[in-house]
Amino acid sequence: MAENRHIADQKITDTMAVIKDIFINHGRQDYLGENVTMAEHMMQAAHMAESLGADDLTVTGALLHDIGHFTSAFGTFTMADTHDRFHEDAGASVLEGLFPEAVIAMVQHHVAAKRYLCATDQSYFEALSEASKHSLSLQGGPMTEDEVNAFAQNPHLDRILMVRRCDDGGKTKGQDTPDLDHFLTIVERVLKNHHGQV
Repeated sequence: MAENRHIADQKITDTMAVIKDIFINHGRQDYLGENVTMAEHMMQAAHMAESLGADDLTVTGALLHDIGHFTSAFGTFTMADTHDRFHEDAGASVLEGLFPEAVIAMVQHHVAAKRYLCATDQSYFEALSEASKHSLSLQGGPMTEDEVNAFAQNPHLDRILMVRRCDDGGKTKGQDTPDLDHFLTIVERVLKNHHGQV
């Protein structure tokens, strides 16, 4: 029992160290044709989720939704891209086995959520930034009716859609948010709950 607890503690410590390293050492990169850095974008998304009353799982999903931009074998998105880089799959793969299923689903499906909303809400598409419209064209465009019906069955749909809207809202230059440690405390709480350390 003590050994299992030690393993879980080490897994949490290692996971937190990797996430913090990504934000500190890579977060200053420009965010994909927008007016914010990667770290600002993800923290703004998490802040928006928290401001909307989201629970810890959803705030964590919002914070980590774009982590795959740092881990994808295909690199990060640029406005010159002609092919998708599948950062959502890369992000989900990194989190697999570490985070609850709901968090992984929010990361893995936040791109599909854009396609879903574009197919079901014309005003949503019109409000997208130019960078988001460009990436949408590489990601398959709006969903077909069959895709919409299938996606609507996802058990984490509400959380996924909230993260998508927070993703879209996290692009404001100079916006104040809580500091990184604030959000890392939430992430650590989610990890401890998931691994039975609370």
